[in-house]
Amino acid sequence: MSDFLKQFGEDLKTNVPGFIAVSVAEISSGMSYYSLSVLADFDPELASAFNLEVVKAKMNAIKALKLTQKIDNIMITLTSQIHIIDVSDNGEYFIYLAVDSTRANLGMTKSILNKYKKEISNKL
Repeated sequence: MSDFLKQFGEDLKTNVPGFIAVSVAEISSGMSYYSLSVLADFDPELASAFNLEVVKAKMNAIKALKLTQKIDNIMITLTSQIHIIDVSDNGEYFIYLAVDSTRANLGMTKSILNKYKKEISNKL
C-alpha cells in the first residue's frame, strides 16, 4: 500500500467528523486498493463492491441518455449515515466514504475528498 493511501486514510480518520469507513477502488475491476474502518462490523471493501454497481448503473444511464457529463460524486443519505461515492477526475477510481450523519460536516468532508481525488489518478 502506498504512503499516499495511508496518509489519505489517516487524514480522513483524523479530520472528518463522524468518520466511519473509507475505501478506494478501481471502477473497471472493482479491486480495492485501500480500506479503513473504525467499526469492527463495517466492511468498507464489501460496501465498495456494492457501491461499484451504483457507479456503473449511473454511468450506463449517462451513456443511454447521451449526456456529455461525468460523475463527480454520488451521495446516499441513510437514517444515521451518509455515504459518499467520489469518482476520480480520470473516471478510473472511486472513493467510498461513510460518515455518521449526526456528526458530519459535509463542507469539510467534501473539501478533504476533493484534495485527494485530484491526486488519486496520478498516484495509483
